[in-house]
Amino acid sequence: MISFLEFEKLSGGSRVVFKGDATISVLLVDSRKLTHSEGVLFFAIAGERHDGHQYLSDLYRRGVRQFVVERPVDASAFPEANIVLVPSSIAALQKLAAHHRSKFNIPVVGITGSNGKTIIKEWLYQMLSGDITVVKNPGSYNSQIGVPLSVWQLETYHALAIFEAGISKPGEMEKLAAVIQPTIGIFSTIGSAHDEGFADRHEKIIEKLELFDQVACLVYCKDHTAIDEAVASRSLRTLSWGFSDTADVRVTKHRDFKLAYQGNDFTLDLPFRDPASVENALHCATVLLWLGYDAHYIQKAVAGLRSIPMRLELKAGMNACQVIDDTYNNDLGGLAISLQFLSHQHQKQKKTLILSDILESGLSQEALAAAIAGMVRESGVQRFIGIGPVLQEQKGLFRQDSLFFASTYDFLRDFDIDQFYDEAILVKGARNFHFEKIISRLEQKVHGTVMEIDLGALVHNLNYFKSVLQPDTKLMVMVKAFAYGSGSVEVANLLAYHRADYLGVAYADEGVSLRKNNAALPIMVMNPTEESFDLLLKYDLEPEIYSFKIFDALLRHLKGRKIKVHVKLDTGMHRLGFGTDDLEKLIALLVQNDNIQVASVFSHLAGADEPLHDQFSRDQADAFKRDADRIAVRIGYRPLYHILNSPGILRLREYQFDMVRLGIGLYGVDPTADGAYPLKPVATLKTIISQIRHVPAGETVGYGRKGRVETDMTVATIAIGYADGFSRAFSRGAGVVMVQGKRAPVIGNVCMDMTMIDITGIDAKEGDAVIVFGKELPIQEVAARINTIPYEILTNTSERVKRVFIAEGI
Repeated sequence: MISFLEFEKLSGGSRVVFKGDATISVLLVDSRKLTHSEGVLFFAIAGERHDGHQYLSDLYRRGVRQFVVERPVDASAFPEANIVLVPSSIAALQKLAAHHRSKFNIPVVGITGSNGKTIIKEWLYQMLSGDITVVKNPGSYNSQIGVPLSVWQLETYHALAIFEAGISKPGEMEKLAAVIQPTIGIFSTIGSAHDEGFADRHEKIIEKLELFDQVACLVYCKDHTAIDEAVASRSLRTLSWGFSDTADVRVTKHRDFKLAYQGNDFTLDLPFRDPASVENALHCATVLLWLGYDAHYIQKAVAGLRSIPMRLELKAGMNACQVIDDTYNNDLGGLAISLQFLSHQHQKQKKTLILSDILESGLSQEALAAAIAGMVRESGVQRFIGIGPVLQEQKGLFRQDSLFFASTYDFLRDFDIDQFYDEAILVKGARNFHFEKIISRLEQKVHGTVMEIDLGALVHNLNYFKSVLQPDTKLMVMVKAFAYGSGSVEVANLLAYHRADYLGVAYADEGVSLRKNNAALPIMVMNPTEESFDLLLKYDLEPEIYSFKIFDALLRHLKGRKIKVHVKLDTGMHRLGFGTDDLEKLIALLVQNDNIQVASVFSHLAGADEPLHDQFSRDQADAFKRDADRIAVRIGYRPLYHILNSPGILRLREYQFDMVRLGIGLYGVDPTADGAYPLKPVATLKTIISQIRHVPAGETVGYGRKGRVETDMTVATIAIGYADGFSRAFSRGAGVVMVQGKRAPVIGNVCMDMTMIDITGIDAKEGDAVIVFGKELPIQEVAARINTIPYEILTNTSERVKRVFIAEGI
């Protein structure tokens, strides 16, 4: 904590309004995440995508009284506030966090690198938190803003801190180093991430190494030559590990791993095979060696690691529930993040929290329970279920209708699924409470194939597209076709939270589904039918009008009732829409029927993805504006104009007009011919190996005996087939999947529910995960193998495939 006057002096800013000194306990940069106003200091940040100054009045109305701004504001609008004006709100935030960090004399681990930072951080936390009280970044809060918010969590009872730091351009690490002030460093790997921000890979390594200038020990893998050479050039104090004889901790591998350090050898049995997880675990083991832990402790800690995403997972539950699976660990910082995520799920759904005791918090039982009770109360949770002896003993601090159980066993013994209906349920617990058993009871039961949707990647893509828009350009996001296979309801809910302006669907029933799941944004329906007119009116859906036939039918049905419509003009796509020759008749109808409000006039570009068609696209845009202006002049008002789709937003930015339509680009598929834009893949289709068998040469595999075995082969059957959307066109080697980081071709014909693959030479076992497409196997490559496009691969994924939504710091 710090007083406002202390902060004002520290920030170097100038006072705008001062009502009286007050204590600062909570730092806020996102107005949507306000849970209570007492002690809050809001930093208004004017970024490329959002401007925090727009929300000052709303926050003041909600009780916030302390603000940091980076441009002048009307002081008379905030008479009861404390406001300081600074050159940069982010710099002021970093100064405050650095001041807070300097109060603590404990080991602080700083982690950077291109890959593995978050996993290393989470695994170190997992390995050490049973022995000492540890604080870490929530999720992947590793940015210029996320790091200071993480460091602000430091309290006197913490014995060790672990903070990761990510950068995208020169000059950033120096600022984060001043905030983290690490005493121990970990350099994970160096790769292509953010290469575009640096002159070359060496410059990026040197920039990242600035985090470690003052550490007592830097842990890194000596086998990474570029890192090793850069480290040697800076005279840093190091503890290297690797398979090289010159490493401080020498690793050899036979069936397991043997580590040699300071004359002592011990064996380390790792619970996974893939190289990335092995490397991450060895980073952690080396840190524990430096901290003085013995081989027995390290082996026990490593054995408990889980090679799964350490993030929230949003899953479909029984009885129309949504289940947020956060059963990895439990601490106050993580609980705050999870409650924020719960709060922006379907607004009309009941919110339930199932929480275990928080272990090793450093607080007394009463103080800990009081802190939890306050967070639960402020978050708007309507039902609280506490599990563990501490929560049960302190139940008097919670609402009277809360439920308490001494153990997970006691809860499951009394569990009745019918007690939960149409609600969002956050399940958060420390590992030794085994809350995965509760998740198993709550979630829908499906087979082992899932579509994993990375909501963090989706938000990254959304913000990238927003960054290229003019400030006043509105954004319509297409969630048709089950949001390109990603799950319309969940995606629409997230889009509303991140302030999209419009949603677009193909058919009325898609819009109805969104409305029934509490979607409040305006919704355009692209393919209305006469049978759907009643639904359009009942659920406040706005139809696209593209022909006189559909327009006449709508007018007859309305009988004077009002509706908003979107008028489609054909400017060269020649799919749907009114041509220039139709305008006089169309305008006459619009003028005669004042119950029709034109919400927008739009058209569609035929070749926005390729430079070859740029002149045609410009001609389309010019024709569109000419015809749209004719309509606007005659009807007496100007509707929204829009013509740009995903590739158009990226390539033809001069034609943004009033609104743009974002479709496939949101889901991480670069729709342009050159594929040069920094989008992140959102969807990963995963399945599992159901069975492995060895098939001798001369045998055949699958229906029609189409899979001929020329030499002895190891064949795996995976739990996906054409009924799941894995096309039969992938048969007989046309398709491949990823197993343990290696490509495995399809052998024989794809079956309805199963597919056989050749895993000869791959170290795999039954139950292992198989990647059908995702980051490791790009969907563009998968589509090209059967001469189709990513749209078809995404939208063909069956709705029987469960969607699991992964969330991290969104």
